[in-house]
Amino acid sequence: MISEELQELLLRYCEPEDNLLQAIDRETNLKVLMPRMMSGHYQGRVLSMLSKMNHPKRILEIGTFTGYATLCLAEGLTEDGLIYTLDINVELEDMVRNNFSKSPFNPKIKYILGDAQESLKNISETFDLVFIDADKKNNGTYYDLVFDRVKPGGIIIVDNVLWSGKILNNAQDKDTQNISSFNDKINNDQRVEKLILPVRDGLFVIRKK
Repeated sequence: MISEELQELLLRYCEPEDNLLQAIDRETNLKVLMPRMMSGHYQGRVLSMLSKMNHPKRILEIGTFTGYATLCLAEGLTEDGLIYTLDINVELEDMVRNNFSKSPFNPKIKYILGDAQESLKNISETFDLVFIDADKKNNGTYYDLVFDRVKPGGIIIVDNVLWSGKILNNAQDKDTQNISSFNDKINNDQRVEKLILPVRDGLFVIRKK
């Protein structure tokens, strides 16, 4: 969404990645299909900052991928905090568990494999922060499922809401229509305050009133 030169400048003016996040980035790009799904350095620092500002006791992440964003979000947890991260891709399990095992946040991470809608039924928690970054066609479904379990003042963050700028197109494919419909849904929801950050592919930051 922005030039490579400007991206390099942004990276110079934000906090660096730690060694583990650098290693996850490198391994994901070398070994995993569609590595662009990973949050990466700049977006990871945005997620970390939002988490630290919220200082959550309970975080829910829908869509783990290789665990990069999970660890960034975990940086803001309270001392007794937990992050539940849900994913359906069992092929990445060994890599993800290995990544988490190297982090001081590992005891605070509940990594759950399976269909997220089913997994949520077995989690009896309310959340201060939710990050939705999974199958985009279900963004609205996940939003509705978690909304009543988010505390007043809590934050819901949804990734990829600019969809590489395709939401500006008059003629939209089905995937783009789904993204646009979700964005409209949030825009019309009077229960929340909201804004889109033009970070990478767009982060919708939604605060429950």
